[in-house]
Amino acid sequence: MVQLSFGQIVINELDCDTPGTDDAEFLELKSDAPNFPLDGYVVVFFNGSTNPDTGENRSYMALDLDGYSTDVNGLLLIGSNTVSPIPQYIIPSNTIQNGADAVAVYQANDYDFPDLTTAYVDGALIDVLIYETNDSDGTGLVPIFSAFNPSIQMINEGAGGNANSIQRNNDGSYTVGTPTPRQLNDGSGIVLNGLLTTIAQTQYNEGDSFDITFTTEQNVTSDLSFSISLNNGSFNTSDYTGTTSLTIPTGQNSVTTTISLTDDSDDEGDEVLKISVLSLPTEYLKLNDKLEIRVVDNDYVVAAWGTPLNPTYGVVSSTQPAGYYDSLDGFSGAALKQAIQDIIANPAVVRAQTYADIIDILKEADQNPANSNQVWLLYTEQGRAKLDYQGSSSSSTGKWNREHVYCRSRGGFYSIKDDDIPDGKDIYWTTTADSLRHGNSDAHALRAADGPENSSRNNQNYGASEYDGPLGNSGSFKGDVARSIFYMVTRYNGIDVVNGYPVDTTPGFIGDLATLLEWHRNDPPDDYEMNRNNIVYTWQHNRNPFIDEPDLVEYLWGTHAGELWSQSLSVNDHDLVHVQVFPNPAKNGFYIKGIKAETRVELYSIDGRKIEGFKTNHDTFVDDNLSSGLYLLKLTSRGLSSLKKIIVE
Repeated sequence: MVQLSFGQIVINELDCDTPGTDDAEFLELKSDAPNFPLDGYVVVFFNGSTNPDTGENRSYMALDLDGYSTDVNGLLLIGSNTVSPIPQYIIPSNTIQNGADAVAVYQANDYDFPDLTTAYVDGALIDVLIYETNDSDGTGLVPIFSAFNPSIQMINEGAGGNANSIQRNNDGSYTVGTPTPRQLNDGSGIVLNGLLTTIAQTQYNEGDSFDITFTTEQNVTSDLSFSISLNNGSFNTSDYTGTTSLTIPTGQNSVTTTISLTDDSDDEGDEVLKISVLSLPTEYLKLNDKLEIRVVDNDYVVAAWGTPLNPTYGVVSSTQPAGYYDSLDGFSGAALKQAIQDIIANPAVVRAQTYADIIDILKEADQNPANSNQVWLLYTEQGRAKLDYQGSSSSSTGKWNREHVYCRSRGGFYSIKDDDIPDGKDIYWTTTADSLRHGNSDAHALRAADGPENSSRNNQNYGASEYDGPLGNSGSFKGDVARSIFYMVTRYNGIDVVNGYPVDTTPGFIGDLATLLEWHRNDPPDDYEMNRNNIVYTWQHNRNPFIDEPDLVEYLWGTHAGELWSQSLSVNDHDLVHVQVFPNPAKNGFYIKGIKAETRVELYSIDGRKIEGFKTNHDTFVDDNLSSGLYLLKLTSRGLSSLKKIIVE
């Protein structure tokens, strides 16, 4: 058996099965040093059953210990809130399986052990206990962990529903006996009185007041005085009022303080306060600590432009430098694409940022126009608090993360050295058209997305046969996606967009081109997308040309493919050619975008009956509560006419 050494963490006690509802099981860890920080450790539970769907020596739960420490006796108790005394680390009741199973401590992170990870031994393994409750299976765990301890054996807690626990002796052997949670197994040590912090909810608005209650497990025998801090990051004493020096009087077991959140006029963004108990005497134990409460800032800013669900046009102007696209005139086909690449991949100008920088870029570029404290989520078409970014080890539910529109496995680009360092705008890599690795962190093709929806999209191609967005989406993201793909295959060598749905076994291709062309046409660039283009430009010093000059798409892949591009002609030759009508098919009306001069708009049914007619000299929205069917839209300007078909669903 591995002996205890300085800084060593061992499994001190395990109660895997309890009488009745089996809701009082627990795990207790022990360090030889008191108050030992457990950052960098993880507890992993392995199922030793022979069921290939759930067991066969694979993990079913991993608990990251970052932020926790052992107490003055060197103990950390892990269990549900039905365990008495209350554990420091709370898990759901009836979670620890009865056996034959194993529990191990590694120097690692919980995300190193996703569910169904096969048990293994390496240099990161600190301690392991294989246990059972009169079970016949689970023997496969012994040979695996014998590489860690050749004499390792399975310890039997007793029959099912037993009142025992497995306890480690000081010599490293094990005893089965009456459970002693949060106490040293030999009866020595300090008997601690636990202090529990409770709050009613975890989110309040500026201007709200709330109570924090502190309760000891037993009445105090003398006045217990302690202090608390709420400071965390930008949240400090200017953001609240209330008593933070507290006393539980002799003979009592609780005290409550009321905190009032300051309602100022500053747009600080949502913040998180952290309740930390300070200066607690050694005979007391913090049962929980550093509870977080979100403080929602009601001073958020609403932009002058709309969200992709309620788009506006012409409010945000492109910040492209004068003459940015002049070098494209007179080119067509592959030469035109090369001329665009020469601009947006120019190594003397263009910068590549790290993948970690993308988080900060998205908080700015994907900011929700309706609430500056949120980002706008691509596929699910909703705002979400910037604070709800998914960390590397947290659940994705209710969180947002970074979505590669051109998915990494199809592009063949992944994180590289230093990609995990957020070093800001002024530290960057030089990049070229051949620097495909930088596609991993190109903000023109990375978007804020709902975590689970990002996983649902995975690495599918775009289109009805693979990924068309979540059920019931309005399609407000589709043009944005198309233009991001068109940007990527122009900016970088080695990737392309093709018709159909290519398999992902050979990186370099994504589809479906025909779908993306329709998405581009039916969802043209709006103010949200233009603002995004402007912000990314401040970081990368390049732009997505298909937002600034959307007609370029047609000259490379669409109706004008092979024709010579001329920036001046594209604007002035025949204004009506470039007018866009979207969405098409339409459900609740449609937009007419690209009108540059006074235009007569006439809407006809398919049988020639005129439904509406009016004049306009700017983009407009048509909503006539039309019934399902096919309609004709006639546009007349400067003596020229254009006829477009509209489908109403």
